[in-house]
Amino acid sequence: MKLHLTGPQHNNLDVEIQITGSKSESNRSLLLQALHDNIAIANVSNSDDALVMQQGLKISDGTVDIHHAGTAMRFLTAYFAAQQGKEVTLTGSKRMTERPIKILVSALRELGADISYVQEEGYPPIQIKGRALTGEKVSLPANISSQYISALLLVAPSLPNGLTLELVGEITSIPYIKMTLGLLQQIGVAHTFVGNTITVSPVRQVAETHLTVESDWSSASYYYSVVALAEAGSTVTLSAYKKDSLQGDSILADIYEKMGVRTTFLENSIRLTKEKRDTYGPIAIDLVNAPDIAQTIAVTCFGLGIGCHLIGLHTLKIKETDRLVALHTELSKLGADISVSDKDLTLKPGGSIREGIAIDTYNDHRMAMAFAPLALKTNLFVNDAGVVSKSYPDFWDDMKTVGFAIRTV
Repeated sequence: MKLHLTGPQHNNLDVEIQITGSKSESNRSLLLQALHDNIAIANVSNSDDALVMQQGLKISDGTVDIHHAGTAMRFLTAYFAAQQGKEVTLTGSKRMTERPIKILVSALRELGADISYVQEEGYPPIQIKGRALTGEKVSLPANISSQYISALLLVAPSLPNGLTLELVGEITSIPYIKMTLGLLQQIGVAHTFVGNTITVSPVRQVAETHLTVESDWSSASYYYSVVALAEAGSTVTLSAYKKDSLQGDSILADIYEKMGVRTTFLENSIRLTKEKRDTYGPIAIDLVNAPDIAQTIAVTCFGLGIGCHLIGLHTLKIKETDRLVALHTELSKLGADISVSDKDLTLKPGGSIREGIAIDTYNDHRMAMAFAPLALKTNLFVNDAGVVSKSYPDFWDDMKTVGFAIRTV
């Protein structure tokens, strides 16, 4: 599906949007629910990733295809490894078979898992024969994707001896680890996080618990971008959000303050307001704890004509696509002066924005959504626009609510 986008006729916005639950928080909660009785969940994400996670958890044997869902791949690997008597082959899209899984598989094997590679060593698909994992201590590099770490932490309470996890080196993506530990705390699992060592105690039975998934802050980022690029006085209200969020991407409120967007926390929502600014300074941010919002920030800065230097982006190389290369390619097509390495991005200020450019999305939902707000500054096309269903199926409908004119080409 190819879409043509133009911005609202009037850039002085005043709208309200209800956003579905966080994909990251939903998948963690769903795995905990599968492992422990007495857990109920509200506001689960309606994303493709959450859907394949739910479907995968229902399978006892045979093939589990998680398509593009990286979180589901990591979480289900740990889940099935610890499910005695279940035997599955875990696979996904072509891109998923190119995304490494070896660090997690090796850690699970140390704990006693029976996992073998079906094709290439270190990559899906993998065959898992579930068994009791009697190991109780394992080490991982601290700078890897937090999903590997969270996968182990989520199954840890169900292991006979719990788990002691040592992280070697400088820890990245701490907010995602703390999100996982925060959910464990909500269901009554004792744990400690001291220095680089996390210890999770085993539990026989959790108390009756109701988990309410907060709306997705990554999805909120696109409206921060919309408000930043709109006229002064524009407002967008988003629900349901809270100030004491478990999500690392809630740092958006501080980051976009630098781009003229004020965040007001209401009882169950946030109001984004564009303030009048004559000039903007260059943006320099370390996104090691929130890499998923890098694409949105880079596009916003380009739309505002300001420079940015984003670091801490090493995990973007192994996402749905190589996001740094994709950003370089697509922003360059629009007229940006941009350079990237394997872990950072530099955008120079200024430059005119070209009209009628078609943005390629590379099977990456965030490429489609990050570039969409730029329609406030230029008309553009988005190729394979349906890819947004991975995390935010209602995105294009909600953008129409904001006032964007969107038509299928």
